[in-house]
Amino acid sequence: MKTMKVRVKVCLVDERGQPFMGIGLVWLLSRIRRFHSIRRAAQDMGMSYVKAHSILKRLEKCLSRPLLVRSRGGAEKGGAELTPFADEFLADYERLGERVARVADKEAAPLIRRLRSRA
Repeated sequence: MKTMKVRVKVCLVDERGQPFMGIGLVWLLSRIRRFHSIRRAAQDMGMSYVKAHSILKRLEKCLSRPLLVRSRGGAEKGGAELTPFADEFLADYERLGERVARVADKEAAPLIRRLRSRA
Protein backbone atom coordinates (compact mmCIF):
# COMPACT_ATOMS: atom_id res chain seq x y z
CA MET A 1 0.00 0.00 0.00
CA LYS A 2 1.30 3.43 -0.87
CA THR A 3 2.00 6.02 1.77
CA MET A 4 -1.11 7.32 3.48
CA LYS A 5 -1.58 10.59 5.19
CA VAL A 6 -4.52 12.44 6.60
CA ARG A 7 -5.43 15.79 5.05
CA VAL A 8 -7.63 18.33 6.74
CA LYS A 9 -8.99 21.62 5.53
CA VAL A 10 -9.43 24.52 7.90
CA CYS A 11 -12.07 27.07 7.15
CA LEU A 12 -13.71 29.73 9.25
CA VAL A 13 -17.49 29.98 9.19
CA ASP A 14 -19.88 32.74 10.11
CA GLU A 15 -22.75 32.55 12.61
CA ARG A 16 -24.92 30.83 9.97
CA GLY A 17 -22.27 28.19 9.32
CA GLN A 18 -21.29 29.69 5.97
CA PRO A 19 -17.55 29.46 5.20
CA PHE A 20 -15.81 32.77 4.70
CA MET A 21 -12.10 31.94 5.03
CA GLY A 22 -10.24 29.01 3.57
CA ILE A 23 -7.10 28.14 1.68
CA GLY A 24 -8.29 29.94 -1.46
CA LEU A 25 -8.36 33.25 0.37
CA VAL A 26 -4.92 32.51 1.83
CA TRP A 27 -3.66 32.09 -1.73
CA LEU A 28 -5.42 35.26 -2.88
CA LEU A 29 -4.12 37.39 0.01
CA SER A 30 -0.62 36.00 -0.45
CA ARG A 31 -0.68 36.93 -4.13
CA ILE A 32 -1.99 40.40 -3.34
CA ARG A 33 0.97 40.78 -0.99
CA ARG A 34 3.30 39.66 -3.78
CA PHE A 35 1.77 41.59 -6.69
CA HIS A 36 0.38 44.62 -4.80
CA SER A 37 -2.70 44.21 -6.98
CA ILE A 38 -6.07 42.51 -6.61
CA ARG A 39 -6.39 42.26 -10.38
CA ARG A 40 -2.98 40.60 -10.84
CA ALA A 41 -3.56 38.27 -7.89
CA ALA A 42 -6.93 37.19 -9.27
CA GLN A 43 -5.51 36.79 -12.77
CA ASP A 44 -2.70 34.61 -11.41
CA MET A 45 -5.33 32.34 -9.84
CA GLY A 46 -7.54 32.23 -12.95
CA MET A 47 -10.23 34.19 -11.13
CA SER A 48 -12.11 37.27 -12.26
CA TYR A 49 -11.37 40.58 -10.59
CA VAL A 50 -15.06 40.95 -9.75
CA LYS A 51 -15.10 37.59 -7.92
CA ALA A 52 -11.88 38.37 -6.06
CA HIS A 53 -13.17 41.79 -5.05
CA SER A 54 -16.47 40.29 -3.90
CA ILE A 55 -14.93 37.61 -1.70
CA LEU A 56 -12.44 40.08 -0.22
CA LYS A 57 -15.28 42.45 0.68
CA ARG A 58 -17.19 39.55 2.26
CA LEU A 59 -14.14 38.55 4.29
CA GLU A 60 -13.67 42.12 5.49
CA LYS A 61 -17.34 42.26 6.45
CA CYS A 62 -17.15 38.97 8.39
CA LEU A 63 -14.03 40.12 10.23
CA SER A 64 -15.34 43.67 10.70
CA ARG A 65 -11.89 44.94 9.78
CA PRO A 66 -10.25 46.16 6.58
CA LEU A 67 -7.68 43.77 5.16
CA LEU A 68 -6.50 45.90 2.27
CA VAL A 69 -5.46 49.45 1.61
CA ARG A 70 -6.64 50.09 -1.91
CA SER A 71 -5.49 52.88 -4.18
CA ARG A 72 -7.23 53.81 -7.41
CA GLY A 73 -5.52 54.93 -10.52
CA GLY A 74 -5.57 52.36 -13.28
CA ALA A 75 -3.05 49.72 -14.22
CA GLU A 76 0.09 51.70 -13.41
CA LYS A 77 -0.97 53.81 -10.42
CA GLY A 78 -3.53 51.67 -8.59
CA GLY A 79 -2.85 48.83 -6.24
CA ALA A 80 -3.55 47.12 -2.97
CA GLU A 81 -1.52 46.41 0.14
CA LEU A 82 -2.35 44.17 3.07
CA THR A 83 -3.06 46.01 6.31
CA PRO A 84 -1.01 45.09 9.39
CA PHE A 85 -4.15 43.33 10.68
CA ALA A 86 -4.31 41.27 7.45
CA ASP A 87 -0.66 40.27 7.78
CA GLU A 88 -1.26 39.11 11.37
CA PHE A 89 -4.53 37.40 10.49
CA LEU A 90 -2.92 35.54 7.59
CA ALA A 91 0.02 34.40 9.74
CA ASP A 92 -2.33 33.30 12.54
CA TYR A 93 -4.54 31.40 10.10
CA GLU A 94 -1.55 29.64 8.54
CA ARG A 95 -0.23 28.68 12.01
CA LEU A 96 -3.66 27.33 12.93
CA GLY A 97 -3.67 25.19 9.80
CA GLU A 98 -0.22 23.82 10.63
CA ARG A 99 -1.23 22.99 14.21
CA VAL A 100 -4.45 21.30 13.09
CA ALA A 101 -2.50 19.24 10.52
CA ARG A 102 -0.01 18.09 13.19
CA VAL A 103 -2.83 17.02 15.53
CA ALA A 104 -4.66 15.27 12.68
CA ASP A 105 -1.48 13.38 11.70
CA LYS A 106 -0.96 12.27 15.30
CA GLU A 107 -4.58 11.20 15.77
CA ALA A 108 -4.70 9.38 12.42
CA ALA A 109 -1.43 7.49 12.97
CA PRO A 110 -3.02 4.45 14.71
CA LEU A 111 -5.64 4.08 11.96
CA ILE A 112 -3.01 4.33 9.24
CA ARG A 113 -0.82 1.74 11.02
CA ARG A 114 -3.79 -0.67 11.24
CA LEU A 115 -4.59 -0.19 7.57
CA ARG A 116 -0.98 -0.81 6.58
CA SER A 117 -0.78 -3.96 8.68
CA ARG A 118 -3.82 -5.38 6.85
CA ALA A 119 -2.42 -4.72 3.40
